[in-house]
Amino acid sequence: MDLPASFATPVLYRPNISARPRVDRAEMLRYLGYGGQEIDLDLERRIVRCVEELELSIEPKGVRRTFCVDASGADDDGMPCIQLVDSEIVLTGRDIYRHLKDAAFCTVLACTLGMNCERKLRTLASQQALDAALFDAACSSYIEAAVEQMDRDVRTQAANVGLSANWRFSPGYGDCPLSAQSSILAALNASRLLGLTVTTTNLLMPTKSVTAFIGLFDGPVHDANTRPTCNICRLRPSCAFRARGETCYGEKTR
Repeated sequence: MDLPASFATPVLYRPNISARPRVDRAEMLRYLGYGGQEIDLDLERRIVRCVEELELSIEPKGVRRTFCVDASGADDDGMPCIQLVDSEIVLTGRDIYRHLKDAAFCTVLACTLGMNCERKLRTLASQQALDAALFDAACSSYIEAAVEQMDRDVRTQAANVGLSANWRFSPGYGDCPLSAQSSILAALNASRLLGLTVTTTNLLMPTKSVTAFIGLFDGPVHDANTRPTCNICRLRPSCAFRARGETCYGEKTR
């Protein structure tokens, strides 16, 4: 199946202030480890001020591009892998292979809150620990909301040409290697467009940034509406969410 014309070029994500995502307060509190404790008036005011400042001053930005999927290749050990055609992205690992092997196309996206957010985080960390923790949690919720907006745009565009989508899958989840980050940024031209870089340990900089893959299928997808599970997550043994009986995607584990 040929790549639909509407997917042929990169798409920038630049919401104006009225269309920006909103910080999900419940999500923000989960990142803080909130477990139903009483929130006093001073803390409530700090939270409101933090969220308002973030939503007004920090503009999320992103880029996405769609590639044809080639699942016929193998890595150096003879294990199946995913090649995104006309890019240097080669994805190894059983989990990402299962996620994309039946997909006709894959949309790759990158989203960031930018260096202004990074500088604000560092400044607060050196000045006020509580405000730094609140801002960090709000940023985590904010970048997730921005990626959700991009995700919805992908699904809408796919539905318009008769394609269905599964859930997004990021490097570092399951056995999909973080080493894929460099080729993702190159394929999206994300260093120039978004100011994104990759550290020597394959982490994204600015830190409040996300890359992800969404498989697009010519027909129904059995896992289109499912979410990831903890079973294949490499952070499962030390996960703070699981220690509280929660997951990072909002479900209870007990």
